[in-house]
Amino acid sequence: MNIRTLAALAATVLACAASVPALAVPPGVAGLPGSYADGALSTAIRGAQRSSRNVARDQYRHPRESLSFWGLRPGMTVLEIWPGGGYWTEILAPYAQATGGTYIAALPAASPPLPARFSDKAVYGAIATTVFNDKSGPLAAPGTVDWVLTSRNIHDWMSTPGMPEKAFADFYAALKPGGILAVEQHRADPRPMVKNASDGYMSTAYVVKLARGAGFTLEHQTEINANPKDTKDYPFGVWTLPPTRQSAPEGQPPNPAFDHSRYDAIGESDRMTLRFRKPA
Repeated sequence: MNIRTLAALAATVLACAASVPALAVPPGVAGLPGSYADGALSTAIRGAQRSSRNVARDQYRHPRESLSFWGLRPGMTVLEIWPGGGYWTEILAPYAQATGGTYIAALPAASPPLPARFSDKAVYGAIATTVFNDKSGPLAAPGTVDWVLTSRNIHDWMSTPGMPEKAFADFYAALKPGGILAVEQHRADPRPMVKNASDGYMSTAYVVKLARGAGFTLEHQTEINANPKDTKDYPFGVWTLPPTRQSAPEGQPPNPAFDHSRYDAIGESDRMTLRFRKPA
């Protein structure tokens, strides 16, 4: 999600020197046998409600593996932060509908709402919405959410002083004791994160620091969404890569002469995939 104009660049983010230890991937995640083979999740991922554009991105986003790793289970109340184009909404809302759960979308502002296609209650259920931004109130009643997902948008908050810290505090407040925070984010490692993560890439250590500062425990991390082809040195940051494929500076029209072939061959970004838990 590319919302880089959310606020003017203001704060200097100090590099976090802390290192993050390599953690074991939970048994079964790589091959997803037995306990991870959720029939309702498979049905939602293969469903006709999914757009062909989003299905084409599955090779990079690994929805079944990622959602299983993050601990998604039937009947949960799930909260997605800034759904953007609806990649995860197309899966999570039908899954919640089919399993007796609840899907809540946290939008950057009260307007515009989610795209009209998500109003089909027979497919998506009764989607609830809330607002998350630098001035928003609670995301939900305290301690009522089982599972929160923030996917590829933490970098968007880095130029607004205090917003990253507010985000993780808001997530923590909304979650039940023992609840899960699922994080997917463009990864700067092994190089340093640039000021305000202005190229879209963040240090894993910095993200972990934010989460721990709010009270979360880092439970597991995995390389499900790693991309070793990603050299992280592009003219328009991570947005040079698919799916954005930016070809001109922000605010200028696309450059028809820009050669996308090198970047298309790389695919989508290298990403950290982390699972945090609110202590019970």
